[in-house]
Amino acid sequence: MLATPRTHSNGPALLLGWALGLTPVGTVVLLVSSGVGPSNQGQPADWVSALDLALGVLLLWVAVKEWRGRPRGDEEVTLPKWMKTADSFTPLKALALGTALSALNPKNLLLSIAAASAIARTDTCIGAQAVALAAYVVLGALGPGTPIVLYFALKERSKHILDGLKRWMERNNTAIMAVICLLFAAKLLGDAISDLSS
Repeated sequence: MLATPRTHSNGPALLLGWALGLTPVGTVVLLVSSGVGPSNQGQPADWVSALDLALGVLLLWVAVKEWRGRPRGDEEVTLPKWMKTADSFTPLKALALGTALSALNPKNLLLSIAAASAIARTDTCIGAQAVALAAYVVLGALGPGTPIVLYFALKERSKHILDGLKRWMERNNTAIMAVICLLFAAKLLGDAISDLSS
């Protein structure tokens, strides 16, 4: 979005859409979880542990798939089709794209469910869980948000930095996703196995 003719409006619109897309999934998981208390032993309900186990396995599969699909050597990086038409985007399309990328992309959807599930396990009040979810949304928006902040803060001087960042992100996107998915998978699988075995 920062390389399109409508940079000043499309960049922030994409970031707003990204944050809006992360919020509903986590909110739904927290609302569903709040109606189900822990088991008699003080552990999370069995369905929560089963959900964590399933999510952990799915994220582990995604991590392996991403890692195997990463570009090697001088192999050309394949970019998403929407990037070829980004120059014609209006702010509304950028907003919709940001929302779709964060909420409907299977990898991001799994990560949002996993984060909300981890928050729900804390057994804290709903207000504290809402704050934790807001913190997740802010952290989740750092990826698309950092280049936008750099662009507005440094103006023309940001071009060199952003070009280098863009090339690095394109080259390492699959490896980054693999590591993030692997970390979430390890946390979820560890919690689920610990709860189900006790």
